[in-house]
Amino acid sequence: MSDDGRERYAGSRRAIVERLYRGVETPHRSCGIALAEAFGCATPPYQSLRKGGITGDGPCGAIQAGVMLLGELFGDPDPTGPVTPELREAVVRYRAALARKVEGALETSCNLRTAPLGPFLGAERKDYCTSLAGDVAEAVAGVLWDLGHPLARG
Repeated sequence: MSDDGRERYAGSRRAIVERLYRGVETPHRSCGIALAEAFGCATPPYQSLRKGGITGDGPCGAIQAGVMLLGELFGDPDPTGPVTPELREAVVRYRAALARKVEGALETSCNLRTAPLGPFLGAERKDYCTSLAGDVAEAVAGVLWDLGHPLARG
């Protein structure tokens, strides 16, 4: 699988997420829901990630959605099963990719991350979060590609 193919795949997932989150061409989705849709996963559990776990006090919903997507795609379907080696590797790769892309990505709550950007429903915050959700989509897509599972769903 080529680097060019990887970039196209990651770019296509990013474009889907940004289109769904921005809400111009289609009704707005939260970051987690946009990510679930971009990778073909059911959306209901991702509603709880909206605005950093509803209150904004939790971690970024988009970043958490990336981990949840990997869990859906690589996790053991047996509820008593251990963490699969594939899931462990996928999450380690995802966190490393995101840390390279987004400063402070792994340790900042939604409210702390977005407070300097003005009102939560404002344009500057929406632009930032759209871009961040796109970064997550690229990171997840890159992990899927690198592990030989592009288009596992979606």
